[in-house]
Amino acid sequence: MLCPRACGADRANGERGVCGAGAELMVARAALHFWEEPPISGTAGSGTVFFSHCPLRCVYCQNFEIAAGKAGKAITADRLSDVFLELEDQGANNVNLVTGTHYLPQIRYAVEAARENGLGVPIVYNTSGYETVGAVRSLAGVVDAYLTDFKYWSEGPARSYSHAPGYRDVAIAALDEMVAQTGPCIYREVAGEEQPMLARGTVVRHMMLPGLLDDSKALVAFLAERYGNSITLSLMNQYTPLREVAGHPELNERVPAEDYEALLDFADELGIEDYFWQEGDAVGESFVPAFDGSGV
Repeated sequence: MLCPRACGADRANGERGVCGAGAELMVARAALHFWEEPPISGTAGSGTVFFSHCPLRCVYCQNFEIAAGKAGKAITADRLSDVFLELEDQGANNVNLVTGTHYLPQIRYAVEAARENGLGVPIVYNTSGYETVGAVRSLAGVVDAYLTDFKYWSEGPARSYSHAPGYRDVAIAALDEMVAQTGPCIYREVAGEEQPMLARGTVVRHMMLPGLLDDSKALVAFLAERYGNSITLSLMNQYTPLREVAGHPELNERVPAEDYEALLDFADELGIEDYFWQEGDAVGESFVPAFDGSGV
């Protein structure tokens, strides 16, 4: 019951959830990551932990290998706690937990244990935005900052691409709780970094998808009106067609550069002054690391 699917799987007794996860905590990679927003990665990197399996299972997933559970190693919650400390020892600006909701009890334990053993960097919770209010609320005092997606405004794409009817309402309720917990973004000075690093707050990512410019505009307008400076937006143009998506030929195309520029212009027209955007040919870059068990 950890995610909005509420599938009721008894994982402790061998069942698997809609996410594909069983009782074992599975991690595909734990390493410094340099492709997050600048105040998260900085120059030293973000200590990113990629968890295997995912409740959302988007048809175009950029991390399909781990979302489908095709990569990952079973570890204990105590080992996960040690991983956090090892990432800090490597110079990570934070510990960045990617898609970990289905392992939330183990994550809570691991963070608390690591802090008891001296972990001092912020905890960033990196999520699809498809969260229950209860799950987010249970992270109060555990998570310092949220790096959350807001994928869709319209019901059609949410159903077609992520099999997630009602995604918008779920994401809004979860985001309300995130913002209530963290308040606006606060930054901290870190030795060796040219700019301050994120210490607390909520960054909302929206990755444009082909043919959904109007959907993106409606979403950005809503976020600006509802949250204002309580969040920081990250408007992304890195969607990459990694494979043929059966039944969705539109997803086999890139987002036109002019559509992305139109969204940035729209954000400017709304008076949003502080947001992240991607320069150059983001599609030509690889933001997907090797899920080879590094650091696990």
